[in-house]
Amino acid sequence: MSTMNIQMVDLTTQYKKIKPEIDEAIHRVLDSGHYILGKEVGEFEAAAAKYLGTRHAIGCASGTDALQVAMMALEIGPGDEVVTTPFTFVATTETIVLLGAKPIYVDIDPLTYNIDPAALAAAITPRTKAILPVHLYGHPADMDPIMEIARRHAIPVIEDAAQAMGAEYKGRKVGGIGTFGCISFFPSKNLGAFGDAGMVVTNDDRLAEKVRTIIMHGSRKRYFHEILGVNSRLDTLQAAILNVKLKYLDQWHEARRTSAHFYNRLLKAKEITIPFEAPYARHIFHQYTLRVPNRDKVDERLTQKKIPHAIYYPVPLHLQQAYLNVGRPTGSFPQTERAAADVISLPIHTELTEEQQRFIAHSVMEAMEK
Repeated sequence: MSTMNIQMVDLTTQYKKIKPEIDEAIHRVLDSGHYILGKEVGEFEAAAAKYLGTRHAIGCASGTDALQVAMMALEIGPGDEVVTTPFTFVATTETIVLLGAKPIYVDIDPLTYNIDPAALAAAITPRTKAILPVHLYGHPADMDPIMEIARRHAIPVIEDAAQAMGAEYKGRKVGGIGTFGCISFFPSKNLGAFGDAGMVVTNDDRLAEKVRTIIMHGSRKRYFHEILGVNSRLDTLQAAILNVKLKYLDQWHEARRTSAHFYNRLLKAKEITIPFEAPYARHIFHQYTLRVPNRDKVDERLTQKKIPHAIYYPVPLHLQQAYLNVGRPTGSFPQTERAAADVISLPIHTELTEEQQRFIAHSVMEAMEK
């Protein structure tokens, strides 16, 4: 059993199960020769908007670009502040800083790992241009209090739903609650492309048009550039692949939720904190993330057993070397820093078997006993 072939994400087996549909979609694009803005892009955008319950879904080149383009549409720039969480992937801060704005961090709720709404109001200043909550690991942020603060101050909300396509907050899909939702289709995501791809979603007609203009070099008419833009179109091939996979997304979410609940039953040591699911949330388990007091031992044990695992994220954004000029000293965000020291994510995907999960869970429990 120690040589069991476990993947962190098994994209190959997933592909093989729907290979005829994927291959047909790819060859349809190849036969058309329309690799940029082919009809499949519009088809996927329409299907994604319907799935998410939003008026607009605009494909772009990556989840990182989705964040940047949304902020560009809100004209965020030098001197502006964007309130967000320090416990997330670097793209959240990276895009703020690239536009010349400043990230203002708020500590996390230790149960959900998402921005703590109770601490949010104190971070708002006259320079705040947006609030950027992250739906981390596939668990929705608590959006009602966030939206209430945003309304009170007339500040737009950009949902970073990079890890949460299909997660629900009080029965609503995340991404369509704020002014913008930003989604990543990086291959390892629950809905993953065969390369980089992303999406901006909104219910605002004017902002949707602005986003479409920005991603086309700031142009609505070829060679006439109205505003500063970027080149961030969704490839036709990726759209065709995503359109096939979208039909299976809810089924795949259920498979992940089943695996997560099985892990929950297996991982019974009192020192282990299993993932929390708030009453308002439908968690899609992009990651299955534990908190353990002896992470190094668990890390070592899983490595010995050749069990893939990951730490998302070991260094909070306010302590990252590249962003020290907009960071804060150690100790500024205690819940974030504790989580960064304790979290470890186990394999979870649509192809995971109960036998594999038992082996993984047993290995974690062995490390706890040492």
